[in-house]
Amino acid sequence: MIPLNWYLFLSAVLFIIGAVGVLTRKNAIVILMSIELMLNSATINFVAFSRYLNSATGQIFAIMIITVAASEAAIGLAIIISMFRNKNSINLDDYSLLKG
Repeated sequence: MIPLNWYLFLSAVLFIIGAVGVLTRKNAIVILMSIELMLNSATINFVAFSRYLNSATGQIFAIMIITVAASEAAIGLAIIISMFRNKNSINLDDYSLLKG
């Protein structure tokens, strides 16, 4: 059996890669993929702790995270398509109207 530490390390690495992707990229699709990576790392944590503690609660939360990730991807892609139709670009620097 694989120890819990390996799952936690994998999850931390995926979360860091996702966070760096969100903070450094300017392409909206890459940012959405980075957010998906961060959500998947949280899912790995929940499933690993669920297995470690012999409880189904983590797996229930994992299913909820997967549903939220699917809805986030659908809504995010719809927004990106709308942005592309307006300015023919998905580079987030081109959208100064989004700034507060």
